[in-house]
Amino acid sequence: MAVALLARRSEVLDDIANGLKSSLDNPTVEAFPSDTSPESLKKAFSDISQHQSFKGLKLRVAIYNVKHSTKKPFLDETYDQFTDSLETYVGGAFTFAQESLKRFFNDHGESTLAEGSPKKGTLIFTGTLGALRCNAEYAAYGAGRASVRQLAQTLAREFSAKGVHVAHCIGNGSIEDKDGEDQKTGKKISAEAVGKTYLWLSEQEPCLWTHELDMRPAQEKF
Repeated sequence: MAVALLARRSEVLDDIANGLKSSLDNPTVEAFPSDTSPESLKKAFSDISQHQSFKGLKLRVAIYNVKHSTKKPFLDETYDQFTDSLETYVGGAFTFAQESLKRFFNDHGESTLAEGSPKKGTLIFTGTLGALRCNAEYAAYGAGRASVRQLAQTLAREFSAKGVHVAHCIGNGSIEDKDGEDQKTGKKISAEAVGKTYLWLSEQEPCLWTHELDMRPAQEKF
């Protein structure tokens, strides 16, 4: 696959892109710095569509994964802080989903599965256990995570028959780009394992689509 990487911190983005380029045989990996604001995400999608590395290629998989956590006693939380958290995470998911869906339909057409159209692509949201239940002092965090889970659910109900596979994946546990003792003994999740799982989701055919997935290492409590 040709891969377009988006991230808010350009130094982290460059490290990941360079790491992939050095470990793979002639990969197509390009980096596009972007935050979760509508303007930034729309520009990133536009830049990707015009980039020489992706010329003539169709979008197959779009993955939304943002690390965004806030912890504060609820009575110390301000309205602006609370809504800013929602705008950063949920607003970003909204724009990312819209831009991805527009690209799926532009690349693969508007016809539905019932009309004989093949699968158009897979849209994956990476969530956390906070989407299901949340601890004290995580009001903004829990509201955001739960909202994106519900966003994924409504998108699946609206777009599945049109050929877009929508999945919400809960990452319950620490994820590291390592294959060390913690990964082998089930204390932490390996990033490669998550990647293989997402690749598996992207290869599912319309006869069976996984919508919700709970991922955790073997020793993680739940």
